[in-house]
Amino acid sequence: MKIRSLSLFLVLSLSLGIFSSCNNETAQGNNLGQGLSTANQNDTTGNMPDISDWAEASQLAAKMMTEKYGNPNESTDHMLVWYKNGPWKRTIIYSEETKHIFPVDHVDVMEQVVDYQVPANKFSDLAAYDGSVTVRRTDGELSAKCDKEGANFLALNLANDVITGKKSVTEARAFYATAIKEFALQNKMSPYMGSLQFTVSKGNTEFPDKHGVSEEENKKITAAMKKMAEKKM
Repeated sequence: MKIRSLSLFLVLSLSLGIFSSCNNETAQGNNLGQGLSTANQNDTTGNMPDISDWAEASQLAAKMMTEKYGNPNESTDHMLVWYKNGPWKRTIIYSEETKHIFPVDHVDVMEQVVDYQVPANKFSDLAAYDGSVTVRRTDGELSAKCDKEGANFLALNLANDVITGKKSVTEARAFYATAIKEFALQNKMSPYMGSLQFTVSKGNTEFPDKHGVSEEENKKITAAMKKMAEKKM
């Protein structure tokens, strides 16, 4: 079994689904869990597929999310998907892991999404801050992908700080590293790991952009493309 330092000390040490197993909750984890949501609040009734051949981190993430939010709303051979679970617009657990070494060695397997209209002039800063934070401008979404929910809370709270100018990229990265180190080694949890510290939009964050041609050309082009599609049907 390949041992990655983040997964090792976080899975062995602590609780809640913030970098640990839900089965061994600490008192701190219990209090936090009560503040976030009730287990199985979605009360989903879909069947849980066999994921025994998925990456270990993916299986652990699935176990923690299922215990907290119930069975996923959708599943494929490579993904589990929850909609509107807790503060999230969408949670996706992937069967395959992606190596990530910021702030320490771990793997990314779980993406969690919120509605957020990110200004275009902040895209570069977010990319420099954390490559596992993704902006979907047209959809009006912001997401973080890590291995535990607490890490995604932390990543998005700091992304919000970068977007709003509360922290620079350098300050956000330093805060992230310190939060993880203190949690793992001192059992000290930042509020940034417990919940989203900003008000989450409920839709109306999409950005359809603007036409790249004149209005007249737009009508002609879309009509022509519609005819092409109809011929192929």
